[in-house]
Amino acid sequence: GKEFGVPIDGITGRVRELLDEVQAGLLQQATEYRDANTHRVDSYEEFKEVLNTNGGFLRVHWAGSREDEERIQEETRATLRCLPLDAPEGEGTCFFTGKKTDRIAIFARAY
Repeated sequence: GKEFGVPIDGITGRVRELLDEVQAGLLQQATEYRDANTHRVDSYEEFKEVLNTNGGFLRVHWAGSREDEERIQEETRATLRCLPLDAPEGEGTCFFTGKKTDRIAIFARAY
C-alpha cells in the first residue's frame, strides 16, 4: 500500500475517492475475468466438452424446460445461472432441444 498525507478537513472526500478507485478496479478485474471465462457453445456435445476442458461460464441459446435443466444438471453438474436481458445474439437454435429461440442462458458448475 501507499502512504500519503491528507488534511483532516479533506479526509471524507479523499476516502470516497479512494473507495471509488478501489471499486472501479475490482469491477474491471471481475468483468475481465468473467469475459475471459465465458464460452459460447452451440451443441450439447460442445457444452460437455468445454465444461470438462475449460470450465467457466457457458453461453447458449436456450429453449429448454425445467425438466431439461434438471437433466443437464444430473448429467454435467452444471446449473442455469442467469438469463441475460441484454443478449445481442438474436435468434438461434437451442443447444439442448434444437428448437429456435432468441433467449440466451448462462450455465456453470459450482465448485
